[in-house]
Amino acid sequence: MSNILLVEDDKSLNRGISFKLSKEGYNVFASENINEAKKVLNDENIDLIILDVGLPDGNGFDFCSEIRMISDVLIIFLTACDEEVDIVTGLDIGGDDYITKPFSLMILISKVNAFLRRNSLKVTKEIVSEDITLYDDVMKVFKDNEEVILSKTEFKLIKYLMTNSQQIITKEQLLTELWDIDGIFVEQNTVAVNIRRLREKIEDNPSKPKYIKTVRGIGYIWTERCVMK
Repeated sequence: MSNILLVEDDKSLNRGISFKLSKEGYNVFASENINEAKKVLNDENIDLIILDVGLPDGNGFDFCSEIRMISDVLIIFLTACDEEVDIVTGLDIGGDDYITKPFSLMILISKVNAFLRRNSLKVTKEIVSEDITLYDDVMKVFKDNEEVILSKTEFKLIKYLMTNSQQIITKEQLLTELWDIDGIFVEQNTVAVNIRRLREKIEDNPSKPKYIKTVRGIGYIWTERCVMK
């Protein structure tokens, strides 16, 4: 599930867009100002930002420029500033698209779907979480710059957890992810065994895990933030 940050100070419009995006299956973080949006960006892995320009505590253009210094997250401007110079400015500073108000909600959703679908095809080569780094192209994981020797199943498991960090992953999702290439389905007990082995290899204290925590009766969660490169 993709995470979308909506930064819009019009409460009615904010609620309407949030509702529609949620119905489309997205996880929406709704903010009404830049300060709230910054807190979300610090705490969550955001895949796309829908950003107004005129906000009560700042300018969306300035906020976009600030974001581009540290991230290439997708940004769609959604604003009443419809002058050509505004549109050019928004795109030149790093916006991926620029939609002017009034707008079609169906077109906005279509653009969001298209951007995220295209983005999902990009290959993530590196995932970093605190002192753990996963290199996808060579299928290796390092902790404190020392390689952690993992089985193929353990690598698939940690990659899936890190890719979906800070989200609860059900046992059923992990079963699907760990489907053997020869068609042999991995049983739930095998998932638990691999989780335990993975903890023993990456956790400083496996009995009190920092990264992989159990959500009783549901599954597991990678608790630390991950940065994908």
